[in-house]
Amino acid sequence: MPCTHLDHVLITELPAETDGCEDCLATGGKWLHLRICLECGKVGCCDDSPNRHATAHARASAHPIIRSLEPGEAWSWCYIDEVMMNIPEVRGETRIPPSPLGG
Repeated sequence: MPCTHLDHVLITELPAETDGCEDCLATGGKWLHLRICLECGKVGCCDDSPNRHATAHARASAHPIIRSLEPGEAWSWCYIDEVMMNIPEVRGETRIPPSPLGG
């Protein structure tokens, strides 16, 4: 089943770098892997992280699609359609700090 929310992809150029999960940095939390919201650009942590900020952001904002910021990963996920995909229009690579959880 294809994603029906590609019209929500407003971020097509990934940031050059990020300091980490925005919410974890604000609260002193720790993350494992980083994801970026392709609608607004918010950087959150994955569901294997203690606080699951990327999913929390998607639920609170109704922004459906995230993309992995991990080196070598180019996949995206639509929370609504529950489908993984590559979106070739999203370009770039983001320099990220090491995970505080060591992943």
